[in-house]
Amino acid sequence: MGVLDQVSEMFDCSHGHKIKKRKQLQTVEIKVKMDCEGCERKVRRSVEGMKGVSSVSLEPKAHKVTVVGYVDPNKVVSRMAHRTGKKVELWPYVPYDVVAHPYAAGVYDKKAPSGYVRRADDPGVSQLARASSTEVRYTTAFSDENPAACVVM
Repeated sequence: MGVLDQVSEMFDCSHGHKIKKRKQLQTVEIKVKMDCEGCERKVRRSVEGMKGVSSVSLEPKAHKVTVVGYVDPNKVVSRMAHRTGKKVELWPYVPYDVVAHPYAAGVYDKKAPSGYVRRADDPGVSQLARASSTEVRYTTAFSDENPAACVVM
């Protein structure tokens, strides 16, 4: 907060009135299938008229729409889905370099654009993140460090 915001809060005369929270400038990346120029035009027009939208850019080959402005990402997705009638979702991919195991079972996606893999926020998606208790039990049963290991070895 700047000095002017603090001074205006000290001399605020609106007792009991709710103050609207300001929306932050956001970049919303959305995945929506665009086959032709008509689809591109429909997608662009569905979002351009929204209050708070500064710019809209399309990447038709990657099926990606980038919306910049003072908007709520969920509202942008719902409006685009309603106006276009297409399946719309937030951009599910991250750059290849960000992920620790890009070829893990839940992360690698053949449909992803080049240089991208599917976002894996859930550690359960990546099987390499954690071994289950039964796997640990069986691997330690035949370990050289375990004094009570099987005598078959």
